[in-house]
Amino acid sequence: MNSQTKIAILVEDHYEELELWYPYHRLREAGYEPLIVGPEVKTYTGKSGSYPAEADVAVDQVKTVDLGGVIVPGGYAPDRLRRHPAMVDLVRQMNLDAKLVAAICHAGWLLISAGFLAGRKVTSFESIRDDMINAGAEWEDSAVVMDANLVTSRHPGDLPNFMKAILEQLA
Repeated sequence: MNSQTKIAILVEDHYEELELWYPYHRLREAGYEPLIVGPEVKTYTGKSGSYPAEADVAVDQVKTVDLGGVIVPGGYAPDRLRRHPAMVDLVRQMNLDAKLVAAICHAGWLLISAGFLAGRKVTSFESIRDDMINAGAEWEDSAVVMDANLVTSRHPGDLPNFMKAILEQLA
C-alpha cells in the first residue's frame, strides 16, 4: 500500500468505542490501512471498557508524509490527547498539509488545541459548541460538516454520514 492509504486513528483512554471501531472497519473494507496511533504503544481502554484498543504505533514514530489522513474519535480521549504536544502537532501538520482531518463528538477539543478552527465550518457534540465557537469556528447542528480537508460530526448516530464524507474526501 502507498502512504496515502494509511489513515491514522488517534487513541487515548476513555475513547468512544463506536467512534474508533466503526471508522477502523469501514476504512479496511474500503481498502485503506487504518493505523491506531497512541501517545505510546500500549492498550487503551474505551469509555465502556468493553473494547480495548492496542496502539499500532506511538505518535512520535509517525510522519505526516506517510499518512493520507487522521481521524480523531470522541469520548473523553480528546481532552487527554491534547495534553500530548506530539498529538497536537500531528493534527496541526495534517491540516497544514491539506490532508484529511476528521473529528467526531468531543474530538473538537483536539482541533481547538491545534489552533486552526478560526473561520472554519464545523460541528461537534453540543456540549462543546461554545468551545468551538470561542476558537473562532462557525458551528452548525448538522450530521456532518465538510470544510475543505476538515470533516466533523456530532455523535455516534452520525457515523454513517461521517464515514461517507471521509471516504469521499479520501477519494
